[in-house]
Amino acid sequence: MPYVSEDGGRLNNYAVEPKVYMAEPPTNVEKRNYLILGVGGAVVVAAVVAIAFFASSAAA
Repeated sequence: MPYVSEDGGRLNNYAVEPKVYMAEPPTNVEKRNYLILGVGGAVVVAAVVAIAFFASSAAA
């Protein structure tokens, strides 16, 4: 691990930095998968909100 010595004999440790690379744009298959996951997540959130709404109105 790289370190430097500062005034007074203190040592400072620095993490090794990862290699930087350019991100590649998503393929059509990845875009389709993101769309499916987004729609599925929206359906789950809507279902949970609907269940909470009906459960709270039934308890009254």
